[in-house]
Amino acid sequence: MPWEEIRESFFEDLKGEYIENFLRDLPPWEVLKNLKEFLYDTVPPLPRIISIKTPLKEPLFLTEEGELYPLNVLEENEGRFFHRGKELRGAILHAGAVLMGRKIYFAKGVVVEPGAFLEEPCYFSENTQIRHASYVRGAVYTGAGAVIGHTTEVKNSLFLSGAKAAHFAYVGDSILGKNVNLGAGTKLANLKFLKKEIILEVGGQKINTGLKKLGAILGDRVQTGCNVVLQPGTLIGKDSYVYPCRAPSAGYYPPGTKIKA
Repeated sequence: MPWEEIRESFFEDLKGEYIENFLRDLPPWEVLKNLKEFLYDTVPPLPRIISIKTPLKEPLFLTEEGELYPLNVLEENEGRFFHRGKELRGAILHAGAVLMGRKIYFAKGVVVEPGAFLEEPCYFSENTQIRHASYVRGAVYTGAGAVIGHTTEVKNSLFLSGAKAAHFAYVGDSILGKNVNLGAGTKLANLKFLKKEIILEVGGQKINTGLKKLGAILGDRVQTGCNVVLQPGTLIGKDSYVYPCRAPSAGYYPPGTKIKA
């Protein structure tokens, strides 16, 4: 069963996503193979006035136009920020965050909390939350309203709009559909013990991804309970649930599946 036949099992509407065409045109494992190169090619660099590779010394406000203000010189009113009467649209970068490289984009409303470590290339859409002590290891995209939470590690992965890994998660080489929610402690494992290429089994057919690292592809509104571990090469269709403390076998689970074992 080719990817084209099950695509609708995962992502209903990609409109508005920065990577809309990229994700629509390729199977997800091919997207992950090319994600780093795509982001390096398309993400605009941070302005030179922002220091990198050392913790930020004070909270900053980075406007959409690339202007930088100390946060304490702005006036705030119900989440809106003003400077000398002019409203500013941009992202808040708190002191203690570390930016490793300039190919990192922050849309309006993004908040980077203290202690976050962000490695290029990354693209964070509007209202993304990057919480305290998160570890973003590069080649990461988030859609609007996504959450990368406290002590969550993410690498080479996509969070579509509203996707959340809010507490103690590992997300490696994976794609989270819209409004996916990972329960605390969820781990999306991406490497087999024997480090062999990952072969997907879908509809009785095998697909060699050509990847030794591939985590999970989770469709829109998939939810996992606390302390779930998903094996490398797990595909879960939209509106599915994984019960807490489960480690289901890799493979394809159609939409609406309730995974209890």
